[in-house]
Amino acid sequence: MPKRIESIDFTRGLVMIIMALDHVREFMHNGTYSPDPTNLQTTTAFLFLTRWITHICAPSFVFLAGTSAWLSFRKRNNPAETRKFLLTRGIVLIVLEITLINFALWFDIRFRLILLEVIAAIGFGLIILALMLRVPVYLTAVTGLLIILLHNLMPQSLTTEPAPGLIYSILFTPGLTQVSSGLSLYVAYPVMPWAGILLTGFATGRLFEIEPARRNRIFLITGISLLILFTALRFLNGYGDPSVWTQQKTGFFTFLSFINTTKYPPSLLFTIFFTGLMFLVITASGRINKRFRDTVSVFGRVPFFYFVIHLYLIHLAMFAILFLQGFSTGDFQFGVFRNGRPDEVSGVSLGIIYIIWAGIVLLLYPVCRWYSRYKAEHSNIRILRYL
Repeated sequence: MPKRIESIDFTRGLVMIIMALDHVREFMHNGTYSPDPTNLQTTTAFLFLTRWITHICAPSFVFLAGTSAWLSFRKRNNPAETRKFLLTRGIVLIVLEITLINFALWFDIRFRLILLEVIAAIGFGLIILALMLRVPVYLTAVTGLLIILLHNLMPQSLTTEPAPGLIYSILFTPGLTQVSSGLSLYVAYPVMPWAGILLTGFATGRLFEIEPARRNRIFLITGISLLILFTALRFLNGYGDPSVWTQQKTGFFTFLSFINTTKYPPSLLFTIFFTGLMFLVITASGRINKRFRDTVSVFGRVPFFYFVIHLYLIHLAMFAILFLQGFSTGDFQFGVFRNGRPDEVSGVSLGIIYIIWAGIVLLLYPVCRWYSRYKAEHSNIRILRYL
């Protein structure tokens, strides 16, 4: 079995841990149904930063999915076999997003809302990558970078016709579509902007084949350069993000406005900033305490398993909190964008959210460690390759 790349496992594990914080907040914070936590007119600095720091998760997760696809491609050294694997895995991820993951989000057996998020985006990205596998890797890199640079030029919509509008939304812009009287589809992660990140991650995979010290220098320079580029472009308040930064009530809130970029879909500035941070994390991973690095890497070795399990655990913990607060099953509300939370005020404070988040991660550690070992010891089980 080929040796794993520790910096990838660590970085992916770290962002998976951070991701759980956002999901605990969404399910349990007593301000979840209040205005957007990044709305500087209504948020607090603590709430803003709690949400903002988790923005690193999706672009890192998608980028490293592309990088892992490159490493898988090189390991097989068989384009036809790799293409089949990527196509199959892409389809499997989309199906699991629509079924297993959507049920984890809503606990709605009627499936009245289908939400397409990061797992489906990776699935579609892998399918696109499979179709491009014969293309020279430099053209894959150029394609990914052009998508990242230019997709913000796409209009919010091209037509009001339902079918073409749905296709356009799936490809380019987030949006809600009423498919039928009993089914709604919300595209939170449109395919093309995230595919650009995944394709770029695939092309970057070549750098993981060079000598680690040289690779780390490249990643350090890349990370710092991206953050400098972000600062320069953001300061100009021109192209790169649909929202501009403005003077706020305090200097610190003005700074928050400056770093408050658009995730849906991921703007050029959003992508530049958080992939820059990701490169710095990858670079720093080799200098981090080995015991801590090995612990975090456990989550990074089984990212999809962790993703699914943590959603179910968080959702069940939400119901436990509601029962402790005196609610009964009759108070639970399910449906479109309803995950069981009652209409009445419920949930816990942000400080308690952090405690629950730590508990969730600690509970998941031995489970993920067991699955990581099981997967390594049973590499002959074909289905595990797709999970």
